Amino acid sequence: MDSEPQPTVNQPISEDNQAPSTAPPQDRSTGRPAHTPRGARSGDHPGRPGALPPAPGRLLPALAHPLATIRDSLLTPLPLALVLALVSWQVAVAGPLLGLDRWVRHRVGDLRETLHSGLLDWLGHLFSDLGSTVPAIPVLLGAGALAAWRSRRAGLRRWWLPLLLAPCAALLIPLLVVPAKAYFARGGPLGQPVGPGAWGWYPSGHTTTACVSYGVGALLLGRTLSGPARRVLHASTVLLGLGVGLGLIWCVYHWFLDVLAGWCLSALVLWTLARGLPHDDARPRGTAATGDGGRRY
Repeated sequence: MDSEPQPTVNQPISEDNQAPSTAPPQDRSTGRPAHTPRGARSGDHPGRPGALPPAPGRLLPALAHPLATIRDSLLTPLPLALVLALVSWQVAVAGPLLGLDRWVRHRVGDLRETLHSGLLDWLGHLFSDLGSTVPAIPVLLGAGALAAWRSRRAGLRRWWLPLLLAPCAALLIPLLVVPAKAYFARGGPLGQPVGPGAWGWYPSGHTTTACVSYGVGALLLGRTLSGPARRVLHASTVLLGLGVGLGLIWCVYHWFLDVLAGWCLSALVLWTLARGLPHDDARPRGTAATGDGGRRY
C-alpha cells in the first residue's frame, strides 16, 4: 500500500511537501526513482499534491448544462406541438387516425358494461365536472391570490406577479379553445351534430380548462413552497389533469383525440409559463446570492 515518504532525521522538508532535493523520490514498490515527483504533479486542488487532473466527475456539470438547455428549450415542446398538429390535421380532413377514437370508444363502452361499477361512474362524472369553468377558474384565481400573499409575506420581489398571471391565464383559455372549436366543428362521440352557432367538440374545453387552470395555479403557488411540498403539488396537479381527461372519455363526453389535443395544448401553455417565470423573483429582497443561487421557492 502506497503512503507518503517519511522524512529522514535531520533532513529539511519543504513546505509544499516535495521530497528533499538531495535524494530523488523513490517508488516504494520497485525501488526505482519515480518518473514524476509527487510534488511536481499538477493537481486540481491547491495544497493536495498527487491528485491527478482532471477529475472526471467535474466535467459532468459542464456537459449536463447544455444538454439540459436543449432538453428544456426544444425536446419538451416539440413532440407536443407535433402531436397537436397531427391530430388537428386528421380531425380537419377526417383522416384514418380518427379510427383510434372509435376503437377507444368501443373498448371503454365494453369495459363499462363489463364492470358495472357505480364507483367508476361516479369518479368519471366527478373528474369531468372538475373541468368546468366552475370550479376551475375560481381555483386558479384563488391560487394566484394565495401565491401573492405568501410571496409578500416572504418578502419576495414582484410579489404581485401571480395577481396578474392568474387572470391572464383565465382569459387565455377561451382564446385558445373557442376559435379552434368553431373552426373544426367536430361532432360529439355519441353522434351529436354541431348546430348553427354552436361550438364543436375538438379540442376538449374541459380538459384544457382543468389543466391550464390547476396547472398555472400550481406553478404560481409552488414557487412559494419548499422542494418536497412543491413536488407533491405538481404531481397531484398532473394526476388531476389526467383524471379529468379520462373521466370525459369514460362518460363518453369527448372523443379520445379531443382530450389528447387538450392535454397537448395545456402542456405547451404550462411549459411556456414555467420557462418565462422569473426565477430571480424567488430571492427575498436584500438576500445575497449563495452557492445555489440564493433562491427560495
